[in-house]
Amino acid sequence: MEMKNEGKRDLKIIFMGTPAFAVPSLRMLVESGYNIVGVVTSTDKYGGRGKKQLLESAVKQHASKLGLNILQPANLKNEKFIKTLAELGADLQVVVAFRMLPEIVWNMPPLGTINLHASLLPKYRGAAPMNWAIIEGEKETGLTTFKLKHEIDTGDLLYQTSIPIGEDTTAGELHDQMMEEGASLVLKTVHAIEQGEARELPQDQALVTKAPKIFHADCEIDFDNTANRIHNFIRGLSPYPTAWSKLDDKKLKIFRSSISDVQSVLEPGEIKVINGDRMLIGTADGIIEVFELQIEGRKKMTSADFLNGYTIRNKKLSS
Repeated sequence: MEMKNEGKRDLKIIFMGTPAFAVPSLRMLVESGYNIVGVVTSTDKYGGRGKKQLLESAVKQHASKLGLNILQPANLKNEKFIKTLAELGADLQVVVAFRMLPEIVWNMPPLGTINLHASLLPKYRGAAPMNWAIIEGEKETGLTTFKLKHEIDTGDLLYQTSIPIGEDTTAGELHDQMMEEGASLVLKTVHAIEQGEARELPQDQALVTKAPKIFHADCEIDFDNTANRIHNFIRGLSPYPTAWSKLDDKKLKIFRSSISDVQSVLEPGEIKVINGDRMLIGTADGIIEVFELQIEGRKKMTSADFLNGYTIRNKKLSS
C-alpha cells in the first residue's frame, strides 16, 4: 500500500525504532506525507575494530538524511525526555524494532501507540519471532500491527499479513522480505487510524507461543537431532546469531545447509567429504550437506572453498 506525494498530512507522528528493519517504515511514512514530528532511537554506541568508532543506529542515519527531529534518550523515563515528547504534541506513536516503553510514553498520544511485530500474533511473542518460526519448521509466518499495552506483545490486534516460508529460507532472507512488507502494513495501519477505520481485536490467549531472545550458548548444534530439525535450526539462526559446533577444537559456524539424499551411513556429527568439495554431516536419522560455513580464525566461505584449503583432522564434530 503506497500513498506517495499526497502532500503534508495533519496527523502528527512520533516514530520509534533503531535497526535497519525499521527504516523502510519510517521512509514510507515520510514519502506518504505524514508529519513525523520526532524520531526516537537508541543512543550512539562505540563499535568496530577496537570499539573506537562511534556508531549511529540505522534509523538515526536515515532520519538525519531526511532532516527529521531526532531524540536519543538513554532513559525513557527521564523527565526532560518526557517533557520534550509531550511538547511535540503527537497524535500517534509508531514503534518498529525498539525497546520496551514505559506507560507514561506509550499512553501519551491521544490515538495511542502502535507496534509492528514480525509474527502472526499471538504466535511467537518475544524478541526473536523470525528465528523461532523457522527453527520450529513453520511453513508460514507474517506481520502484525497492534496497540501497545503493559505486557509485551499482548495488545489488541489491528492488521496482519501472512508470509510463506520456503524450505531453505534463512532468517536473514525472511528479515529482508518482512522489512519491506512490514512498512506497507505500518502505512496501512496508520492510514486506517487516521480515517477512523481501524478496529481492534483482542488476542486469543489459547494460541500464544513464545519467541525468547536467543543467546550464543543456545546456538550450539545437537547432531543427535533429526536432519530436518538441524536444517531448520541452522537456517533459523543464519546469518545471526549463527548455529555452531566444534571442528578440530575450533568453533565452526554453519550458515547454509540442506537435507541430503546421499545414501551413506554416518553417526551423528560424523563428517564425510565427497569429491573433495562436498561436506556431509550425520544426524540421528539422515545426513545434512553444508554449503556455507566459517571456521574460527577465517572468513565465511563456501564448503568447497573451505575443503580446498583445510585438512580436517577429526572427522567428527564435537561440543
